[in-house]
Amino acid sequence: MSDFTDVYFKALGERSFHVASTIASFELFGHPIEIKWYGAIIAFGFLLAVLFGGRIAWKWKISLDKMVDVLIYGTLAGIAGARLYYVFSRWDYYSQNLAEIPQIWNGGLAIYGGLIAGLLAAFVVCKVRRLSIPNLLDMATMSFLIGQGIGRWGNFTNQEAFGTNTDAPWGMWSEKVREYILTHRSFFAENGIRMDPDQYVHPTFLYESISCLVGFAVLYIILRKARRFSGQMALCYGVWYGTERAIVEGLRTDSLYIAGTTLRISQVISIALAVVCAILLVALWIRYSKHPKPIDGVDYFSEQEEKARAKELEAGEAWVEAWTQANVAHS
Repeated sequence: MSDFTDVYFKALGERSFHVASTIASFELFGHPIEIKWYGAIIAFGFLLAVLFGGRIAWKWKISLDKMVDVLIYGTLAGIAGARLYYVFSRWDYYSQNLAEIPQIWNGGLAIYGGLIAGLLAAFVVCKVRRLSIPNLLDMATMSFLIGQGIGRWGNFTNQEAFGTNTDAPWGMWSEKVREYILTHRSFFAENGIRMDPDQYVHPTFLYESISCLVGFAVLYIILRKARRFSGQMALCYGVWYGTERAIVEGLRTDSLYIAGTTLRISQVISIALAVVCAILLVALWIRYSKHPKPIDGVDYFSEQEEKARAKELEAGEAWVEAWTQANVAHS
């Protein structure tokens, strides 16, 4: 292993955690290879999210063949979207360092870019493969919480995505934190942030990790006990994650800002997401209360629609057969 740093928490005094950002480094066919904890942790979170999604898909009797298509295209689009969102938000830097654009193993993935691109790709696949989009969103957003809750620990190994100074017992400090603060003084000054490099900071990665995992537990209970309509879990996710992210984003020191302002992009999106989802959740719950009905299956067509389509197909085949026989007899 290499690239260690000692991480201190205020409540633990002089005791530190010896944290590595690299699992292993070696050469393969003459090319240096590094395996980062950041990527490994994100991959582990992704794997657990997929396993949970697969379990729900099996219970809801969704076609695994269709789900694989959604998973592949949604994942590829999500990774690309997360990186492009981050890169374009800091284009002044990346325009001068084009070679660093694909280096996602060094950090620099914006969750909202990934969510937007991944969901757009999933939407297209659902339309083509005829899957219920609201039901898929219910399953996917719960999986997101697992992946996000675990993936945030990748930020810990990189000592990034931390917050402003704090006197809280769980305040965190390391040489990497100190170096980041010192090298970004001008950025902090531009955005009205005061930072002391020798003081503890908010471990915002930890706040988000805990919130996402608790959110998953809450949504799972709702799924088992109180799911009443398709899309309900996705809206609950929007309210939960939007609220949490809006709060945590206000503490972070690496936020992406709307050009020419001190408004944090992710904070604005989070507030809008939470408000819109809350309004839709209340409106759809009221509608369900007045007109309750069973939730359709995950497949695009409900059972009644499938029977109707089968009858139409049989009728069409019978008509073709009768027309053929009539033409044969006439000739």
